[in-house]
Amino acid sequence: MHLLVGKRAPKFKAPAAKSHKIIDNFSLEQFEGKNIIFFFYPLDFTFVCPTELHAFEDKSEEFKKRNTQVVGCSVDSVYSHLAYLQTPKSKGGIEGVNYPIVSDITKSIARDFHVLSEHEGVAYRGLFLIDKKGVIRHQLVNDLPLGRSINEALRMIDALDFYEKNGEVCPANWQPGEKTMTPDQEGISSFF
Repeated sequence: MHLLVGKRAPKFKAPAAKSHKIIDNFSLEQFEGKNIIFFFYPLDFTFVCPTELHAFEDKSEEFKKRNTQVVGCSVDSVYSHLAYLQTPKSKGGIEGVNYPIVSDITKSIARDFHVLSEHEGVAYRGLFLIDKKGVIRHQLVNDLPLGRSINEALRMIDALDFYEKNGEVCPANWQPGEKTMTPDQEGISSFF
C-alpha cells in the first residue's frame, strides 16, 4: 500500500455502468470542479458490498448538496455491473443505485490506487476523497469484511470544504458548526 494523499488521482479510462447503460471511456476527469468520492469494493453479488452501494445511494442528496460525485469501482466486468444494477435489493442486487460503477476487469485501476489484494484478486474497500482540482485529500482502506461509514465520508467532505473556505483546521471528531482552530500555536491554545 502506498499513500496517495496530496497527489493527483491516477488517471484512467474504462467502461462503466450507470442505470441501464454502458459508458465507454469513463474517466474521473469529467467531474473536474466537483469533489469526487471514488470507492472500490471487492465484487458484485457478494454480501457487505450491496449494503455499502445502497448506503452511498441513500445519501445521494447529501453528496449533491456538497457538490460531490460518487463513483464506485470493482474488478467485475461492465456486464456484471449491469446485471447487478438490475437485480432487486431483496435478491442481493443494487437496483436503484444511480451513480456510475467502473469496471476494472484488468485490475489496473485498483493497482494504480494501491488497493488491489494480489492474493485475493480483488480490491480492498478503498475510499478516496478527490478535490475539485483532482488531488486526493483523504484515503481510507478497509479489509474485505469491514464495511465503511458513509457518514464519515460526508464529514470529511464537510471538513475539506470548511478548510478551503475559511483556512481553519478541523479537530478530531469535528462536525459542521463546531469549534475549529487556526493552524498555529495560538490556535491550539485557544481551542483547548
